[in-house]
Amino acid sequence: MQLDTVRAVVTGGVSGLGLAVAQHLVAHGGKVALFDVNDAKGAEAVAALGEANARYFKTDVTSEDGVAANVAAAREFLGGLNAVVNCAGILGAGRMLGKDAPMPLAQFQGTVMVNLVGSFNVAKAAAALMQHNEPNADGERGVIVNTASVAAYEGQIGQAAYSASKGGVVGMTLPMARELARFGIRVMTVAPGIFWTPMVDGMPESVQQSLAASIPFPSRLGQPQEFADLVAYILGNAYLNGEVIRLDGATRLAPK
Repeated sequence: MQLDTVRAVVTGGVSGLGLAVAQHLVAHGGKVALFDVNDAKGAEAVAALGEANARYFKTDVTSEDGVAANVAAAREFLGGLNAVVNCAGILGAGRMLGKDAPMPLAQFQGTVMVNLVGSFNVAKAAAALMQHNEPNADGERGVIVNTASVAAYEGQIGQAAYSASKGGVVGMTLPMARELARFGIRVMTVAPGIFWTPMVDGMPESVQQSLAASIPFPSRLGQPQEFADLVAYILGNAYLNGEVIRLDGATRLAPK
């Protein structure tokens, strides 16, 4: 898939990793539909990317009907749909046994709903449309790229909900790729380490330095553009399928 032919839905697309992906795709001739819940940032992103190249769709990724409707509307705006990049997610940090009480079950459920169920929900709605695309020379009709986390493998104390949700994203990668292979739809997952996002930007400088020092090489936080570069490469390499790629500078999360 050539980047100038990409017509993509990007969830979490108005900030952080999702916005970096959108910027990269548009810069290389693609068009994007930004699924998110922040209207102000959505307007800013569209203004920066250009109304001909991007459109914002207020989207709760956990809503089955809402996602299906917005995916269909996105395809109409884009003039087709051949890629999904799922970046929407929440941290949901909290200990099972907190100082005052055990973690409310709703907190665990909410994290899993957004990070795991939301990713599946958008992917299946898009795949339902992409299966009807005309195949390219490789027989490819579309690509789905999900976002997990290194916490899927070595989650820290307080990350039970987050790690479970991202572990689910890792776990569904291969079966989704196997199932959708007959339609010519590839499925890949990126598991980023510690990246420079608005959340990290709000942390004290000492915490930022500590995080950077924990990364073997390069000893710095990942840049959103590096995530976007990898997503773009995945979209362009038709032989990448059913795999999870860690993008983490060889970091391994400590217990806490």
